[in-house]
Amino acid sequence: MSPRILVVEHQASCPPALFGEWLEEAGAELDVCRPWAGDALPALASYDGLLVLGGEMGADDDATVPWLAPLKELVREAAGTGLPTLGICLGHQLVAVALGGEVRRNPLGQSVGVLATGWTAERAADPLTGGLTGTRGIHWNNDVVTRVPDGTVVLAASAAGEVQVARFASAAWGVQLHPEADGRVVQAWAESDRADHLERGLDQEAVLAEVDTARAELDAAWRPLAHRFAALAGERR
Repeated sequence: MSPRILVVEHQASCPPALFGEWLEEAGAELDVCRPWAGDALPALASYDGLLVLGGEMGADDDATVPWLAPLKELVREAAGTGLPTLGICLGHQLVAVALGGEVRRNPLGQSVGVLATGWTAERAADPLTGGLTGTRGIHWNNDVVTRVPDGTVVLAASAAGEVQVARFASAAWGVQLHPEADGRVVQAWAESDRADHLERGLDQEAVLAEVDTARAELDAAWRPLAHRFAALAGERR
């Protein structure tokens, strides 16, 4: 049977996109839960993996985003039972916070564009990321993990020390970058941030052009992450 993966989507502009396609390509069955549209978070018992996507809200916005607190409970349950879990951008931050870490606004400002992935030596032995060879990924984030949960293994970090990829528990990972993002998704984010980027003097057209130019490189870099996550979920089944 195909592994079933629960996908938690926080808003329409942050869909599973390419990562979802790659998971299905690898034989996984996806159940996309959209709490922003009124879906209730399901129990984890019938799933073999948990994927938590990105969003504009903050990881500590429990008071204004009603599903964040119960989602963190799901993350803790998943980590406690060894259910393969992966968080992307906000999802990465939510997994960190749920397991005892801390997230804050990046003092260096928003990270935007195709940026270097600073793999650490620990990546080689990691069951999810050990075989990855890509050296760049799409970033579009204001917040970063500033304190990791106890027992975390940092698998990639920026030159400034920002956590880019981490294993927060035995089978719980987070990636600050956006392996799922295609041109359509990034274009929507650019529209949302246009006024701020104009004020900062950031050339959005150049950023979008670089995303398009790097498409083959990015696909080759991050498709294996989805395939490996599907395999881990399959082993769970």
